[in-house]
Amino acid sequence: MIQLYTDAATKGNPGIGGIGILIVTPSGQYQLHYPLPEMSNHEAEFAAALAGFQAVRRLQLTGMLSYYSDSKLVIDALDKRYAKHYDAALAPLLAEIDQFPTVLWQWVPERRNHGAHQLAQQGLRDAEKAAGG
Repeated sequence: MIQLYTDAATKGNPGIGGIGILIVTPSGQYQLHYPLPEMSNHEAEFAAALAGFQAVRRLQLTGMLSYYSDSKLVIDALDKRYAKHYDAALAPLLAEIDQFPTVLWQWVPERRNHGAHQLAQQGLRDAEKAAGG
């Protein structure tokens, strides 16, 4: 089973940010982080989720996928396939998820998303460097 954890961090809301992606497989793990341009924290969480699923596909990992996020908004939006103010962010995420045969998702408290959180902080530091800060 593949386990995917994502998180986002922003400096300000809205502000520049970073995303962290932790992918755990039976054969090892992948740790990814990327800077983000200025956006709200909620938009960043959706961006992190989308990038996580894209990374799983890019790495050509197959099998049952469990997705974990500490963003209640993202998990609720996946449950309902609807997000009142974030449909533009949700639509590409759903399209990506629909390419996987089996995906289960679950909200986790921040303390259980520590790996992705640390990676998101690295992405935020990269964004700060790029912005000259």
